[in-house]
Amino acid sequence: MISTKSVRTKVLATLVAGAAAAGATLLAPVTAQATTSAPVAVTKAAAVPDILKPGQKLKAGNYIRSKNGQYIFIMQSDGNAVLYKGKTALWSTATNRKASVLVMQKNGNLEVVSGKTVVWQSNTGTSPGAILAVQNDNNLVIYNTRGKPNWSRIMVVGTLGVNRVLKFPEYLTSVNRVYRLQMQSDGNLVLVKNQKTPLWSTKTQSKGAFTVMQSDGNLVVYSAAKKPLWSSKTTRAGSVLVAQNNGDVQILNGRTVVWHTNTAGR
Repeated sequence: MISTKSVRTKVLATLVAGAAAAGATLLAPVTAQATTSAPVAVTKAAAVPDILKPGQKLKAGNYIRSKNGQYIFIMQSDGNAVLYKGKTALWSTATNRKASVLVMQKNGNLEVVSGKTVVWQSNTGTSPGAILAVQNDNNLVIYNTRGKPNWSRIMVVGTLGVNRVLKFPEYLTSVNRVYRLQMQSDGNLVLVKNQKTPLWSTKTQSKGAFTVMQSDGNLVVYSAAKKPLWSSKTTRAGSVLVAQNNGDVQILNGRTVVWHTNTAGR
């Protein structure tokens, strides 16, 4: 049974204005912080599952917890699904529609749903019977019926949405899993084929810290001090970053390609 113990928690994820580069606004994200006045009590007697099965939901205040009791994944009342260690937020869906529900769909897709609107999804809806697990190693993983991982919290499948951030070891992968746009530990944003062959990079090694697909349509690599190091110089508000199955990574505004890595077929 999914726990319904109330937790008054909230993750604040905002963006502040930064410098300007080549006519495109640069926005540096503020680190997400969690505040909690009533943390979840970890007790051996509390029977809280560590998995979300096909068709199960987490409504506001519901959570699942790792077997070792150190990590909880909770659907908050503000519409954000957040993974915590104690009072520290480790990962979230960065969603903010109140009364949203987290659903492990029977087709294998994990979704945050508000009414009939899907406001966030894992893009793994081709694996019926998959489950979501909160692991003792602080990871969130979707496993298929063969026990193979389809998704984890460091992975973004297909599309990096508005205001989403990539930081090491996170990466954007094409749906066919052949291509990865990964934020490396050395600060470089690199497109890799089959996890070994580099096709393109921002050449920000030794300087970069994270990448943001901004709401103004600009893709930007920042230093740890939130200084812009590289940008796509695009200004179509509401654009998203898509890793295509042919190897090209594109910034799309609707169906219009406004920027790309020009790596299709490589």
